[in-house]
Amino acid sequence: MLHLVTGGSGFLGNLIVQRLLEAGERVRVLDLWRDESLSTEAEYVEADIRDSTAVAQAMKSVEVVHHVAAKVPISKSGDIFRQVNIDGSRIVAEESVKAGVGYFVYMCTSSIFGDAQNPITQETPYSPIEIYGQSKMEGELAVKAVCDTAKLPLILVRPRTILGLGRLGIFQILFEWISESRNVYVIGDGRHKYQFVHAQDLMDAYMLALKLGRPGVYNVGAAEFGTLREVLENVILHAGTTSRVKSLPIGLSITLLKILDKFSMSPLAPWHYLTYHKPLYFDIQHLLDIGWQPQYSNDRMFIESYDWFVEHRNDRNMAVEQGGSPHRKALKQGILRLLKWMS
Repeated sequence: MLHLVTGGSGFLGNLIVQRLLEAGERVRVLDLWRDESLSTEAEYVEADIRDSTAVAQAMKSVEVVHHVAAKVPISKSGDIFRQVNIDGSRIVAEESVKAGVGYFVYMCTSSIFGDAQNPITQETPYSPIEIYGQSKMEGELAVKAVCDTAKLPLILVRPRTILGLGRLGIFQILFEWISESRNVYVIGDGRHKYQFVHAQDLMDAYMLALKLGRPGVYNVGAAEFGTLREVLENVILHAGTTSRVKSLPIGLSITLLKILDKFSMSPLAPWHYLTYHKPLYFDIQHLLDIGWQPQYSNDRMFIESYDWFVEHRNDRNMAVEQGGSPHRKALKQGILRLLKWMS
């Protein structure tokens, strides 16, 4: 069976490619760039998902489409969020229908629930509060409309914030500060429940839904988690440094971060500073009921990711100049570097 993975060179896309190849499937990747770690067993097509002609070409003989390509929060892409996450997603879905594929899998995000009541279930209404979440919500709706009309089976996967080996981005800043005994900061007191998900647990849920051939919505998060402050304090305890978790006033912090973001002086995107002081967690009973067995608690995934960072912090792929996936490279810290040296 031939699978097409859009965004297959990114952090999640690459993991999906690996899992499919391990299962003996044939894989074609559509992306704007080829990751050097992408398996040579996977066919690669360089194309933009906004190019319907190129997408149609990539669909030839494909039986399952995995749509992972997206602009992510830390890219701060402005209007490009809509072009890629909405228009591009619609194009991929429409070309899938024209090509007669058998299944469509759409990788969404928990950011579509930025201001929702918790726990979030499969029936929780959308409530995005920033441009990225809005674009992903509209992308999901666009894909669903196309698939529903064509009766194309659709699997919607919505992960919580992802950790895992090689996952950098905003976590690189956190781990760097902890390793250097700098204080780390939360907006508010940090005593709200906050769920993450390990990349391998996410892949297990993803592949299980695919194997069972069950269309529907799958919200994926850790089974064991506590508050945001707890997980930060526990990774600091593991690291053995003198870092402390410090609280910042909510209103003043958000106002200041908005200004810094506007002038490109901070790596934090609206998704970070508008939501991380609020509880956000999924009810995952629907996944447990079909046999999913998550292995990672919040604490375990943070500790594993921190240890990986320490071991690899001098590797070439830690350089902020590296191109490619935003989630697999370090971020320029901007004015946060001043806060770091004051900590």
